[in-house]
Amino acid sequence: MVDTFIYYVKLPAHLNEFVVPCVDGYTIYINESLSDDDRIKAYAHAMKHIEEKDFEKYDAQEIEVAAHMPKKG
Repeated sequence: MVDTFIYYVKLPAHLNEFVVPCVDGYTIYINESLSDDDRIKAYAHAMKHIEEKDFEKYDAQEIEVAAHMPKKG
């Protein structure tokens, strides 16, 4: 498991979260205006990208489509 750093910040309404790779792991920025439930969902979405090693992939559209597909198994 890599280190993750989480910050709640003011983001545009259409943006729930974003992830930035950093030297020590990843930084996750979560929209501070989200409800507690939506913050949990945003965190889970960000972690899925990290766990699936999406930052090593090339096609952003393919990554997002895969992130929203139900997990098999």
